[in-house]
Amino acid sequence: MKRRDFSLAATSLGLLSLAANPAHAQARVPKAGSEYLVLDKRVPVDAPAGKIEVVEFFSYNCPHCNDFEPSLEAWIKTVPKEVAFRRIPVPFVGNDVEAKQRLYYTLEAMGKVDEYQPKVFNAIHAQRQNVNGDANIIAWATANGLDAAKFKETFTSFGVASKAKRASQLTDAYKVAGVPAMAVAGRWYVDGETAGNMTKVLQVVNYLIGEAKKG
Repeated sequence: MKRRDFSLAATSLGLLSLAANPAHAQARVPKAGSEYLVLDKRVPVDAPAGKIEVVEFFSYNCPHCNDFEPSLEAWIKTVPKEVAFRRIPVPFVGNDVEAKQRLYYTLEAMGKVDEYQPKVFNAIHAQRQNVNGDANIIAWATANGLDAAKFKETFTSFGVASKAKRASQLTDAYKVAGVPAMAVAGRWYVDGETAGNMTKVLQVVNYLIGEAKKG
């Protein structure tokens, strides 16, 4: 979703089929400069030595990210062991973006992303709950089973604020134009507009993982 709009044309069924068969996704070679972008300047990665970093840029406020999430989760289960996957919450799409970034990094610090990522999306996009502003976010987290004191302490911490700031810097470094979007090895960027739709984004990412393995 904006910074620029693009189509999320693929169905979840198609994405799940892709995730189950990454070899098929690499049958066609994507075109650099049109289906994916080669970054002018490599972005430093935060992956262990020998690992290929794959990043998803997302926003909890983005309906396309919400739609993409189940298929992304299925795809994550299929990636090679050399892949180090992480998410970066972007500083755009709707209001209250910095607090939403801190929400993500609080869940990460508490080891709760896998459990709560779908819950946050569901609360915002399906249940239409008010998960805006520090007070409402803390109240939502507490009502959904997270320790109130620990969540608040982490959510308002300097460390989480620093991670949110770093996420914004990385969003700019990758020149993220819209979400959901993905990047590979600090070298390549792809989103729904460059690839055509989110099925093709995952196809391109699978291809780029193979390219990164080559060095």
